[in-house]
Amino acid sequence: MEITLEQQSVLPAVRKVKDLEKLLNSNFTYIVLLDSHVGQLKPLVDLARSRGKKLLLHVDLVEGLKNDEYAAEFLCQSIRPAGLISTRAGVIAKAKQNGLLAIQRLFLLDTGALEKSYTLFERTQPDFIEVLPGIIPSLISEVRERTGIPVFAGGLIRTADEVRQALQAGATAVTTSHKELWVPFEGRGKG
Repeated sequence: MEITLEQQSVLPAVRKVKDLEKLLNSNFTYIVLLDSHVGQLKPLVDLARSRGKKLLLHVDLVEGLKNDEYAAEFLCQSIRPAGLISTRAGVIAKAKQNGLLAIQRLFLLDTGALEKSYTLFERTQPDFIEVLPGIIPSLISEVRERTGIPVFAGGLIRTADEVRQALQAGATAVTTSHKELWVPFEGRGKG
């Protein structure tokens, strides 16, 4: 069964609390929390949940918390976001064990790294793969086809046309911190 994001084609990614607060009144359900501090996490996740929002925490960018399996277990048990995003296989495994969405980041560096990632995905079986940079439609299609795992496109996406290209290439959604790309896609599916 493929996991859906309630027809949300853009996942706003926030770095500042004030941007998160603005999104609490939006039509977006899922929001990516990038740079954060371990002490902020519980109140932010609770606030978002109270407003019907689901936070996806980028574990690798949480200050004051090592991005390892123990940190992932703490986040899963104590903070309970909707999901965890990480490059680390152990974090992905813990998210899955605890029933959270597991989003594994894939940096497109070269063919060798991509092939190693395919092997890793067979083992970790994340719920989603976030492909970075997300501006290479042919590789979005390839990753989706080779793994059978839904793909997010992120990184260096700067225009609405690039969002549409990523979605047309097979991305389930696009993650972006560019606020100007949130509004045209708020509450919309891939259409």
